[in-house]
Amino acid sequence: MAPDARIAKLLTDIEFCHSALLPGERLALWAGPHSVGYIKPELAESLRGIEHGIEILPGRAVMPEALLPRLNELARAAGLPFRAEDFDVRATPEGAVLGVLDRGALPSFGVIGVGVHLNGLVRKPEGLHLWVAKRAANKKLDPGKLDHLVAGGVPAGHSPFEALLKEAGEEAGLDEATAAQAREAARFRYDMERPEGLRRDLVYAYDLELPADFTPKPMDGEVEGFMLWPLARVMEVLCTTNEFKFNVVLVLADLLLRQGLFTPGEAEALGAVLYRQKM
Repeated sequence: MAPDARIAKLLTDIEFCHSALLPGERLALWAGPHSVGYIKPELAESLRGIEHGIEILPGRAVMPEALLPRLNELARAAGLPFRAEDFDVRATPEGAVLGVLDRGALPSFGVIGVGVHLNGLVRKPEGLHLWVAKRAANKKLDPGKLDHLVAGGVPAGHSPFEALLKEAGEEAGLDEATAAQAREAARFRYDMERPEGLRRDLVYAYDLELPADFTPKPMDGEVEGFMLWPLARVMEVLCTTNEFKFNVVLVLADLLLRQGLFTPGEAEALGAVLYRQKM
């Protein structure tokens, strides 16, 4: 069997996270000297109709830097979806904050979004287990998909670690002192075409070993429940089904690689794809 035969689907899923070709049909969105996103020409025309200071030039749409504090106002006037949660707007993943934009409008503007994922691990005599969450059926995005114990976006004004602590309590009933023991394991960047638009995401992945007597509790309605799986089952589901949410695949592939669950040939093939845009 070829080294990548058993992981062919997993390789495809990882590649799919890099499905956006930029700029493609989109225009680069500039605010003064800052390249902040990518928008479709029809949205650019709509924004120019709302604010006459916006220019449409070959390959780009340019707004005055002074409009950065009004991004939400422009997005709402353009009829974009809102989720009542602001994210920081930056030109680069770790650059200076230039403004804020509602999370629902990020994909339409092609603005970088930052998220956190936590591998909630339990060490048993038979090996490592992972807490797996099932997303609620009424979630707007990826309902019913399998997810991490804790996962969420980084809201405006928060660091990734602060967001992790916040989400840990809100999603799984995990106390802050325990959650604070989490350690960053990896970072992933991807540009992906999704039904909601362009996802230009930076994901911070963390590991946390939890006591055997800890049982997570759904706290905010984001998930239906939690399951504790051995890593071998995680790997089987990851490689043979579409049950896991798209970006969870990246973080779990990294975890399984670090735990040595792939053959050397598989690990080489997987690492070449997975880590090409790792940060």
